Amino acid sequence: MIGAIAGDVLGSWYEANVVEGMDFPLFMKLSRITDDSVMTAAVAEALLIHGSDVSPGDFAAAMRDWGARYPDAGYGGNFRRWLTNPSQGPYNSWGNGSAMRVAPAGWLGAHAEEVLELARRSAEVSHNHIEGIKGAQAVALAVFLARQGDGRESLKREIHSRFGYDLNRTIDEIRPHYNFEISCQKSVPEAIIAALESKDFEDAVRLAISLGGDADTQGAIAGSIAEAIYGGVPEHLLAFVLPRLPWDILSLAHS
Repeated sequence: MIGAIAGDVLGSWYEANVVEGMDFPLFMKLSRITDDSVMTAAVAEALLIHGSDVSPGDFAAAMRDWGARYPDAGYGGNFRRWLTNPSQGPYNSWGNGSAMRVAPAGWLGAHAEEVLELARRSAEVSHNHIEGIKGAQAVALAVFLARQGDGRESLKREIHSRFGYDLNRTIDEIRPHYNFEISCQKSVPEAIIAALESKDFEDAVRLAISLGGDADTQGAIAGSIAEAIYGGVPEHLLAFVLPRLPWDILSLAHS
């Protein structure tokens, strides 16, 4: 999960301070965790406690617990209302919140179908729109395939076959026409492309941020996949990110 958190922290400054291009400083004084990291921690904790038997209710309880610990992490309005109302069910969201938090499912699932099921359960508690579930499943499966050692072309074919995402574009082709997007269908494929096109972990996060979109979330998604592709997060990035993590997230990341 540290790849997702690193991408979130590194992208956090640029959610409001948009860049379009690769020439920007990556280490910003006010970089911080956002809701992406908090909810990734919630998903990870639910999986670590309950394993493959985790239920949607377990995910929901963990998300609400972590949300109460970090009430000002930058949640969207609908999700904030869901967090603070335990009786509220899913609200048919197609937003990329389901995809930003799902990386731990890609690491803890034992096989592809289990990963897809865990991703579905983690998404549907709030994001039960077909696109919300699809976005979460695509990211989790990409993480799983990458950590299994699948090559990028194989991973690209599998994600396209299952989810229909067009991954045969480049970031340079996408960037001139890209706008701030929170939908899974218009942000998840682009973040996956950033990871697949990259030459190293830092490049993956830079490419995702460079689109000028939802930078922390796209950084988190690209970072989660890049961590699996490259076998970890580089030390110079960890030296910047880890001191910015609160103790509970830091402890969970080392679990």
